[in-house]
Amino acid sequence: MQNVIFELTGEFVALNDLLKLTGLVDSGGAGKAMVASGAVSVDGRLETRKTCKIRVGQTVSVDGVRIRVKAA
Repeated sequence: MQNVIFELTGEFVALNDLLKLTGLVDSGGAGKAMVASGAVSVDGRLETRKTCKIRVGQTVSVDGVRIRVKAA
């Protein structure tokens, strides 16, 4: 599994935006579609809320990629 570190500068980032910012999808809309398809998990649990707030310390997994969110 590929590991990606995302440095969060604010309080949170929307899940679909995180997928876009890390380059896993080309747009926020594509991120929403990926979440809706059931391909994304947050902290080991399936996540279906497209704009779920992702905060420092959380881990998002999708298609063999693990995104760890750290403080900037």
